[in-house]
Amino acid sequence: MVSIRPLPIPTPNSEPFWNGLANHQVNLQQCNDCRAWVFYPRSHCNGCLSPNLTWRKVAGNGTLYTYTVARRPTAPQFIDETPQLIAVVELNEGVRLNSVMVNVLPEALFIGMPVKPVFHQQDSATLLYFEPA
Repeated sequence: MVSIRPLPIPTPNSEPFWNGLANHQVNLQQCNDCRAWVFYPRSHCNGCLSPNLTWRKVAGNGTLYTYTVARRPTAPQFIDETPQLIAVVELNEGVRLNSVMVNVLPEALFIGMPVKPVFHQQDSATLLYFEPA
């Protein structure tokens, strides 16, 4: 029996990110003072500590920064998702985020691979996955 998969619990800081995914768009915070892109969602810029952050829609394109192929389930909830292609993607804006690669064979993955977003509906949440661009 497969357990229920863990889903994100939006916080006041992260809610615009999750709402964007529900509308099939990627939103990132950008600092109004130093112009740095900020991810994970937070209340202050991680570069200059300014609280002046604005949410901006971005394309969500980037490159595969690193990955691992999990041939055994990483948790009981993912028993039906093996191999699981766990990835760190660097978006064109320079931020890195953890995700999963889909629509690609494990042997076709390579560091630097151009990727684009895939909006994956999982129960009540929309998750950000990636596939080759």
